[in-house]
Amino acid sequence: QVQLVESGGGLVQPGGSLRLSCAASGSIRNIYRMGWYRQVPGKQRELVAAITNDGSTNYADSVKGRFTISGGNAKNTVYLQMNSLKPEDTAVYYCNAIREGSYWGQGTQVTVSS
Repeated sequence: QVQLVESGGGLVQPGGSLRLSCAASGSIRNIYRMGWYRQVPGKQRELVAAITNDGSTNYADSVKGRFTISGGNAKNTVYLQMNSLKPEDTAVYYCNAIREGSYWGQGTQVTVSS
């Protein structure tokens, strides 16, 4: 089993920044991808950004150039630096790890509002 604990969410004004952290524990060997997803009520959970254990990254088009994912398996922690935040970035953000299965954190709320 893999346990994931997120932190760093909160309320921020449009144009502001936040950094999310996700710490993995438990059976973390052979995690080959970690990522961040987000979900708003009534919509499907969507991929925001992911990083594999060789350092490859991918991003949703809506966050390219504004968000940066870093860290990953070797450091047991993954980060999501979010800059130039927009109201449409408001969502619950979930950390995900893939290792012979998919594991999820409990989620952290990000609210972008003036």
